[in-house]
Amino acid sequence: MNILVIGSKGFIGSHVCQYLTPKHQVWSCDVVVDYVSPNYLQIDASNADFKVLFNEQLFDVCINCSGAASVPDSLKNPLRDFNLNTIHVFRILDAIRQFQPTCRFLNFSSAAVYGNPQRLPIQENDLLRPLSPYGLHKLAAENICQEFQTYYGISTCSLRVFSAYGEGLSKQLFWDLFQKAQQPQPVSIYGTGRESRDFIYIKDLVRIVELIINDSAFNLPVINVASGEETTIQEAVQTFFGLFDQPIHYQFTGQQRLGDPINWVADIGHLKQLGYVQHYSLAQGLNNYYQWSQQFASK
Repeated sequence: MNILVIGSKGFIGSHVCQYLTPKHQVWSCDVVVDYVSPNYLQIDASNADFKVLFNEQLFDVCINCSGAASVPDSLKNPLRDFNLNTIHVFRILDAIRQFQPTCRFLNFSSAAVYGNPQRLPIQENDLLRPLSPYGLHKLAAENICQEFQTYYGISTCSLRVFSAYGEGLSKQLFWDLFQKAQQPQPVSIYGTGRESRDFIYIKDLVRIVELIINDSAFNLPVINVASGEETTIQEAVQTFFGLFDQPIHYQFTGQQRLGDPINWVADIGHLKQLGYVQHYSLAQGLNNYYQWSQQFASK
């Protein structure tokens, strides 16, 4: 297959490209200048013209890994977040509609569309109550995907990714913990530790992408992407800090961050129907991430 990955220089996009390239003809696309990578297409960060991409090259699948991925930043810069997470999705789909209506579109959404769920595990048809501009904008992008599928026959699917982590992610919880652990004072962590997340390791996530583009009929508008396992933040912190050579002292502040949900765990029944089997436990994934963090920080 000819596959276009938009946002190929980001955390998820780079892993998707690396995993799919040996098996498919992969074209990567981002705003970063790249003089080395073959099949690389650069777009303008301020005014991306996706029509040029689809007018010049045929694609079987377009995977959109682009966009902003920060709840706090969406609260500070809502227009930027809206442009990157919503407007760009519309522009990509409109280019597909005009030039390649048979190209399937796989969009990376977020579990942030759920907010604080009324029940666990969270199913795809549960009530959606985003807690941040980021969640609202991701939900708007899902609705745009549905618009182009309903009115223009474009095959779309949005992946509601829960808490993805892995090598290459130099932000969010585990990177923040790693950075703070280098300081002499005890590590301070938001919340009580009783909050929970559903962590998905990046090497499992890219296998899910492959399953969907190979085996899905794109008849499900949204799919939860997660491990299906609930882990408290306290448990996650203990597992991660247990990898360090020396004991790490930490404390929870009891303060909740605006826009953060309390408890999350996904129902992944649809993934299992596609044949998904988790390969990496949280302990295995965090060990790999810890080794990478040490190497990255020493550069």
